[in-house]
Amino acid sequence: MYLDNNHDMTSSPLHILGFAGSLRARSFNRALLNAAAELAPESLKITVFDLSDIPLYNGDLDTDERRPESVRRFKTAITDANGVLIATPEYNYGVPGVLKNALDWASRPGFKSPMVYKPAAIMGASQGASGTMRGQENLKTNLLAMLASVFPHPGVAVSQAASKFDDALRLKDSTTRDFIHEFLSGFGGWVRRMV
Repeated sequence: MYLDNNHDMTSSPLHILGFAGSLRARSFNRALLNAAAELAPESLKITVFDLSDIPLYNGDLDTDERRPESVRRFKTAITDANGVLIATPEYNYGVPGVLKNALDWASRPGFKSPMVYKPAAIMGASQGASGTMRGQENLKTNLLAMLASVFPHPGVAVSQAASKFDDALRLKDSTTRDFIHEFLSGFGGWVRRMV
């Protein structure tokens, strides 16, 4: 859907749903997502969704009558959002199971899921030097498979994360903070052209 002359969406913030592919209480990726919510321009409102209640995917339960309530909430939140922001760790060069599992639920039914044509941006933080770049590439493939619209940007890859966050897991590195703000500004402008 494109903007028409009778409906100007530029006056209200875009709603972006954020979720992190880690369940750790002190996860750098959850902290990165919280930093994004703090650093987002006024044109974006980022709401963070916790994936911890989503069960392992079971096709027998993936019906309107049996779908778990946590999955219903997740899919509704995606549907209601103008775009999604995903913070992913990198496990064994790929996407963590918790994130892949949530996306498997969200990808159904095929070609009609809430992820179809949904604008999606990717970020990640790790202790290593690559900043989850390989995991992000793997995630892009997953998102393209479910027909999501992946933001054409290299993404945010925060390396040596322990040095970038303080003891309260607040992002303290000014260069990274500036980069995230610019990244989100670009994502917001791109989403507006799509909705």
